[in-house]
Amino acid sequence: MSKTAPSLVDTLFEAHVKHEVAALKGAKLKKFLEQEVDELLGYAEKVPLGRLISPEQVMGVIKRIAVNMELDAGIPELAAEMAAEVLKAPVQADTTLGEILSREQASGFIEEALELRQQRERIISEIMAHPVYQELVSNVVYHGLVNYLYEDNLITRSVPGVGSVMKFGKKMANKAVPGLDETFERRIKAWLAESLPGLIVRSEQFLHRALTDDELRDSVMAAWVSLENQTIAELQDGLGEVELQEFVVLGYDFWLNFRKTAYFEGCARAVVERLFAKYGDRPVMDLLNDIGVTRDVIVTEIAELGLPIIDVLHKEGYVEALVRRRLGSFYKSAAAKKLLAEG
Repeated sequence: MSKTAPSLVDTLFEAHVKHEVAALKGAKLKKFLEQEVDELLGYAEKVPLGRLISPEQVMGVIKRIAVNMELDAGIPELAAEMAAEVLKAPVQADTTLGEILSREQASGFIEEALELRQQRERIISEIMAHPVYQELVSNVVYHGLVNYLYEDNLITRSVPGVGSVMKFGKKMANKAVPGLDETFERRIKAWLAESLPGLIVRSEQFLHRALTDDELRDSVMAAWVSLENQTIAELQDGLGEVELQEFVVLGYDFWLNFRKTAYFEGCARAVVERLFAKYGDRPVMDLLNDIGVTRDVIVTEIAELGLPIIDVLHKEGYVEALVRRRLGSFYKSAAAKKLLAEG
C-alpha cells in the first residue's frame, strides 16, 4: 500500500486541480459567482454593519490610506500629464458649456446661492472693511473731487475758458504761496479721513439695497447666456499646459498638508460616526440599497470586469498555479496520505 499511495495522491491531486480550474471558467464561473452574490446578500439582509466593522476600524483605514500612506513623487507628474491630455483633447473644442451644465441647472445653482443672504451680507461687509477697499474709495473720491474743481464742474463746462483760467490761477497761487497745493491736498485728505467711515457705511447700505436677489439673478443669468454657447476650449483660452501643471502640483502639495491636519481628521470622524449612528445597528443591505448597490449592479460589474480579468489570468496560468498552491498543501500532508493509505 505504501508504494501505491503516492501515485494515488498525485492522481487525485491532478484530478482535483482539473476540476477546480474548469469550475473557474466561463459559464460555470459566472453561475458560481452569481450564487455566491446571492448568498452574501442574504447575509447582508440580516447582519448589521456594526458587526462587520467598527468606526475605529474605518478610521484606521482612512489614516493608513489617506493620511499616512507615502505617495510617490510620480503621482503629481502623472496627474499633470493626464490633465494636460484632457485639456488638449478634441472633445474640448466640440463641447459647449451649455451641453455640460444646462440653463435650468445653472438657474437652480443660482437660486440656492441666493438663499445664502447672511453669507452674502457678511462678504460685502468684510470687503468694505478691508484697507485696500478703503484706500480705493479714498483715492477715487480725492481724484474725482480735484478733477471736478478744476475741470468738470458746471461753471468750467458752461463758460469757455474758465477751466484754463482756474488752472492758471492755481499755478500762480502756488508760485505766490509755495506749498499751497500740498496744503490743499492735505486738507482734502484730512476731510476724507474723517468722512471715510460714513462713506463706507453708505456704500455698504447701497450695495445691500442694489444687490437684490432679482438684480443678482438677472446679472448672473445674463453672464451665463453669454457663455453657454462657448466651447470649453474657448473658455480655457490662456490656460496653457505649464499653468495647468503648476495648479496640479499646488493642489497635490495642498493635499499632502491638508490630510495631516486635525481639521481633516475631525471631518472624517464626523462622517464615520454619523454613518454608524444611522446604519451601525441596521443590516448592511440597508446601506447598500440607500447608495444604489443592488444585486443587478454587482452581477453586471462582475460580468463586465471580473470575468474578463479572470479569463486573462487563466491564459497566463495564474489560476491553475493558484489552485495548485491552494490544494497542494493538503495532498502533501500526512493526514491526506494516511486517509488514502487506509482506504
